[in-house]
Amino acid sequence: MAATMKWLCLLASASAALAADVPRLFFSRSFPGSTPAYIQVTVLKTGEAEYCEAVDDDLPVKSKLAEADVQTLFDLAGKLDYFKHPLEAPVKVAFMGTKTFRYEDGVQKSEVQFNYSQDPQAQALLDWFERIAETASRRIDLERAAKYDHLGVMKALTMLEGALLRNRVVAPEQFLPTLDRVAKNETYMHTARARAAEIAEAIRNPKKEAR
Repeated sequence: MAATMKWLCLLASASAALAADVPRLFFSRSFPGSTPAYIQVTVLKTGEAEYCEAVDDDLPVKSKLAEADVQTLFDLAGKLDYFKHPLEAPVKVAFMGTKTFRYEDGVQKSEVQFNYSQDPQAQALLDWFERIAETASRRIDLERAAKYDHLGVMKALTMLEGALLRNRVVAPEQFLPTLDRVAKNETYMHTARARAAEIAEAIRNPKKEAR
């Protein structure tokens, strides 16, 4: 048993070291007074992504992004020279939160902070990160309602459906386990079960969705 545990610890350490060498993009937004006041998103080149609402968040929302989406994110970072130059626009605008872009690749690190940027590549990358954050928020709401507030499931499903229709959801497949659980569990209202099944079907077969 001791030998097995030692092997598992060594394997975990090796995996962590390997993950540390994987190129990654980091985004955070600090906006005191907003809800949430802080968000951060980390995307590895392998597609693993994490969303947190605190620097020391021990329960991040994890997801797996499509290879094409990951490539788009890293391509945008490359066009921004991996954040080695200022992005702040030389104009006076209202404070909209301090944003941070950071690129890490082994010992190589570069980052930039800004409130507002007019650079189209920066705006596009910011939109991607905000979509990932919005997706995680929708998932948190749905999973919380499914577990603790059955009457609130319908509202969470409506919010998710609206985000899908506005193309604000990244990696929608991450919702399927919860949607399937709701659709098949008779303790939820029939309308919620039917809506969950419809959304799951639309995610699995988007071209068949007529709505």
